[in-house]
Amino acid sequence: MKKNFIFLLSAVLFAACTNKPAVHQPTLENADPKINRVEPLSWWTDMKLPLTLMFYGQDLQDAQVSVEQVVSKAESASDEQAWWAQYTTRPTKGLRVKSQHNAESKNYLFVDVDIEKAGTYIFTLTQGDKVDKWLYEVNERRPGSRERKSFTSADVIYLIMSDRFVDGDASNNSTDNTLEKGDKSNMDGRWGGDIQGIINSLDHISELGATAIWPTPLLLDNEPSWSYHGYACGDYYHIDPRFGTNESYKDMVSKAHEKGLKFIMDIVTNHAGLAHWWMNDLPYQDWIHQHPQFTRSTNVFSTNYDPNASKYDLQMHESGWFDTHMPDMNLDNPDLLQYFKQFAIWWIEYADLDGLRVDTYPYNEKTPMSEWCKAVRQEYPNINIVGECWTRPAANIAYWQADANNADKFNSNLPSVMDFPTEEALRQALESDGRGWGGGMTRVYDAIAQDFLYANVNNLLVFVGNHDMDRIADVVKDQDPRRVKLAITLIATIRGIPQLFAGDEYDMRSADIRRGHSGLRQPLPAVDTLSEAQKDMFDFQSRLFNFRKNEPIIHTGKTMHFLPQHNAYAYFRYNNDGAVFTFINASEQAQTIPADTYQEILCRYNPQGTDVISGQAIDLSAPTTIEPLTSIVVKLNKK
Repeated sequence: MKKNFIFLLSAVLFAACTNKPAVHQPTLENADPKINRVEPLSWWTDMKLPLTLMFYGQDLQDAQVSVEQVVSKAESASDEQAWWAQYTTRPTKGLRVKSQHNAESKNYLFVDVDIEKAGTYIFTLTQGDKVDKWLYEVNERRPGSRERKSFTSADVIYLIMSDRFVDGDASNNSTDNTLEKGDKSNMDGRWGGDIQGIINSLDHISELGATAIWPTPLLLDNEPSWSYHGYACGDYYHIDPRFGTNESYKDMVSKAHEKGLKFIMDIVTNHAGLAHWWMNDLPYQDWIHQHPQFTRSTNVFSTNYDPNASKYDLQMHESGWFDTHMPDMNLDNPDLLQYFKQFAIWWIEYADLDGLRVDTYPYNEKTPMSEWCKAVRQEYPNINIVGECWTRPAANIAYWQADANNADKFNSNLPSVMDFPTEEALRQALESDGRGWGGGMTRVYDAIAQDFLYANVNNLLVFVGNHDMDRIADVVKDQDPRRVKLAITLIATIRGIPQLFAGDEYDMRSADIRRGHSGLRQPLPAVDTLSEAQKDMFDFQSRLFNFRKNEPIIHTGKTMHFLPQHNAYAYFRYNNDGAVFTFINASEQAQTIPADTYQEILCRYNPQGTDVISGQAIDLSAPTTIEPLTSIVVKLNKK
């Protein structure tokens, strides 16, 4: 067997990084086998996905598994033996053990069960005269859970960098059972943003006109440094205590729903963290991809669809690690794939989630991930899942969207993808004055012209920036807020699902652009510190997104756009009931709207309307001048 460098590192970290979940059941003192954890933590009736429980502990291999249902419970118990004795049980058909199988490690046991009814059950693991027990809950599903709605093109998503957003509870910035402590003087460290900070900001998000929240991962990330980003998971079933608890996460989602806000969970299936509890004792040696020495992924997604690609290059792309502290998971292992299916479904059901965002999607093995998407959507047919497919051009993105017309007939079953080609075009269009052949707004026109490649253009996530790239205010020419407004106007009115990065509503810039990620991931400013310019930017975006919230033409309408003239880009979103006309003047000179150029579609509508942004009346039948670096958005009614 090849020795992997991960074990040299994980041996150092294991004692401090192991985060035993807070469970209600004690382990019998002299038990052998000894159960330490069971995942998923609980389950529900009427689920389509078969349930496989992963038992982990000491010497569980070949243990015999039986199960009884709890029918009553005594008031109290004085010791562990009495704790178990207080439960009155009976044999049951409500939960039945179908089969079980060992892993390579003697400390794991996988148990397949059938569930017929809700209840509290006790699993007993027996080896000779050695016994240990585990209490397990099966709950009824909430009414309508399967039919839950999700985020769509009618929504605006607000992206939060969780640790850097708002510190709502300073008492949890450091905890005894996590390695990295809060330190706001360290730009690369943890700053204390948390679940309470998000709860405190729900009114702000709603007022902005956003309708869905996507926080970066809130699960435990117990790396000794750089743990604040959350993408090196240390426990897939527990919220990081520096953010809160499972219960406070569930409460946050409930409070968001009360405000009319949907909630999206950011998850990672491609890699875990080196400090994950299982890294010191893998169930199987192929649970992760192992190499004689650190091997990074080639990060070349085209090996998945290039008919000329070698198997070697595809393997290096899929099996290489994302980073030195992020072991690459092997979804070709069927027990791991089942584990990840259950983990996603558990959180949707437990916390009443409205959708998922999957980090580094094309780094995964594509066929197992297609099965994963299918399993989640069979449980929740309306659920939306957006994958981060950070590549270009549009054809490379379109490959990953469900039902794409791919030459190799591959179907990802992934409903939504992030529109990186339009993001790139938009940034390039606004970082200069737009002069030169094919520059400026023509780049955006060309990006939208690739819409024929996508299976569903309305289910593209459109954005101008996120937590992994310089802020839009950093990159536009002269850092001009007027250009930022043009960028926001574009994503608010083109096809797809707009996504904002927290702080862009205040025209935020990186604290230190030279520091990359840490420099741009800054806290939301306090309201009493806002400048008049920041208030103006918020008001601009609030008017725009609150208009969009109630405008189905933008949500699902068709698009007709016109080749930019003098760096001014015009397009109509339309349906049988009306149109929304957007004119983006990205030039540094005033432009007169060439209404005659648009007559093939403009003739269908009454040319009088009101600019959503300024509130001024607009008559497109008369010469209309648009000031430099400004735009109009006008609702037009059918004649």
